[in-house]
Amino acid sequence: MNSFDVLNLDEELLKAVKDLGFENPTPVQEKVIPSMLESNKRDIIALAQTGTGKTAAFGLPIIQNVDASSKFTQCLILAPTRELCLQIADDLTSFAKYKSNITIAAVFGGASIEKQISMIKKGAQIISATPGRLLDLMNRNIIKLNKINTVVLDEADEMLNMGFREDLEEILSTTPSARNTLLFSATMPREVRAIANNYMKNPIEITIGKKNTGALTVSHECYMVQAKDRYLALKRIVDFYPDIYGIVFCRTRKETQDVADLLMRDGYNADAIHGDLSQAQRDTVMGKFRIKHIKLLVATDVAARGLDVENLTHIINYNLPDELEVYTHRSGRTGRAGKIGTSIVIANLKEKSKIQQIERMIDKKFDFKPIPSGKDICSQQVLHVVDRVEKVEVDYSQIEPFLPVIFKKLEWLDREELIRKFVSVEFNRFLDYYRNAPDLNVPVSSKSKRRTKDAITQQNMFTRFFINLGIKDSLKPVQLIGMINDFTNIRDIEIGAIDIMKNFSFFEADAAYSDLIIEGFKNKKLNEREINVEVAEKKKYGGDSGAGKFSREHGSRKGRSFKKARSLKSLNENNTRRKKKRR
Repeated sequence: MNSFDVLNLDEELLKAVKDLGFENPTPVQEKVIPSMLESNKRDIIALAQTGTGKTAAFGLPIIQNVDASSKFTQCLILAPTRELCLQIADDLTSFAKYKSNITIAAVFGGASIEKQISMIKKGAQIISATPGRLLDLMNRNIIKLNKINTVVLDEADEMLNMGFREDLEEILSTTPSARNTLLFSATMPREVRAIANNYMKNPIEITIGKKNTGALTVSHECYMVQAKDRYLALKRIVDFYPDIYGIVFCRTRKETQDVADLLMRDGYNADAIHGDLSQAQRDTVMGKFRIKHIKLLVATDVAARGLDVENLTHIINYNLPDELEVYTHRSGRTGRAGKIGTSIVIANLKEKSKIQQIERMIDKKFDFKPIPSGKDICSQQVLHVVDRVEKVEVDYSQIEPFLPVIFKKLEWLDREELIRKFVSVEFNRFLDYYRNAPDLNVPVSSKSKRRTKDAITQQNMFTRFFINLGIKDSLKPVQLIGMINDFTNIRDIEIGAIDIMKNFSFFEADAAYSDLIIEGFKNKKLNEREINVEVAEKKKYGGDSGAGKFSREHGSRKGRSFKKARSLKSLNENNTRRKKKRR
């Protein structure tokens, strides 16, 4: 019973599915496809992680429902990035392999708009689009949505994270009210729920696994380091896993390129993908990554959306995402199709609370591991070399003519010495590099009463700032980091915890840039409101706390309690001084 044959798909679609090697539908496909093929189609909200087969879940029934005799656009699929937009169009084209007269067009920025216009004018029943380019073509009267019967919002949470809410609302408002709407999302934040409430009619809600949880086949590891040692830790982790094939996620475009450049400089098969690259550059990088000429792809979250790459062994979070729900998107790129994957986080002590939040969100515990030592890495690498030698396939016909010279050259070596020399050819660079390698680990136990010098140094690396913007100003972590980058003209300032409250917020940043940050925000405004940024009050051990001071300024109960406590403290100190004086 568990096959595509029971889902009421046409023979042409079943044949295409078989050609693609699909044997059994995934859970999301089992639930979505029959619902979309019913005569009284319902709107659907499907909560499912990346890699669960969502494209086939909506793509197969869409193709079956299309009226091939009509050239009007009947189905619109919206995606956050051009990579995902293209991937959807390519997949649907594969599904429609044996269907005649069905045209699928991809509409996205960064490519020739003239070619896209030409394809639309020829008649495309299905359009896969990014919101920005779609609106452009709508404003030119090239695309008309008045005959749309199905709208799919894919990766809805990411589209809203990228600031497409107004675009989505404008697009949806121009489609017929009788349309069938499907919303696919890995998470269900408040903004996504609002879109569903405003533009969907009594939707069926399908959840594959628990909301926001990661795949069962993915293990989660965390390595705690000082912020300054983050790149060294990355190298050790990569060296510890010789067969690694994965994505390294960074927070900003500049950091992405910097990390990729460092990896390439140090001899790793790596490259970067981010928004500053042209489409041709992105295609070149992705082509190399798919055939494994590149083993490490360093990427931003936005650039990685829609990248459909199989058999990734590891996801490495060089920095945690600003929106912690994005972690599920990242980790879901490995451990697909029943295979085992690993999601790694490189974190500093300031981020420990974020790790705990992620654990609650994914309903799993991180395995806190020590940064591999030089000895650990050398052990792994030498076994890897030996394993490769043991399993290498020998083409005897090709190598036979060279053997007499080889044997003559090496005949003075005995068996043990030959093995030592052979292994050392590959292994010496690791021995040299990791000789006397320092310990990069920092203590992570919260039960320890004694604060180490390293822990105090780590906290001293950050300064906590107060900013007079908060939820009522629609302030988001991504927006705040963008302002810090823009106002200081520096793209790689280390940012720690961000706490956004109703009327104001706190954020942590590299202490070395404190004066620059304060100066950068001077005379700046947001929505005609003058921005005020100050260093929050320091607390013991170099940490920061401005809650009492700034809550008091905003008249909160917490501020008044703080003021009272400080008055009592001052009174006690005065009494103590009087007693000493009498003595």
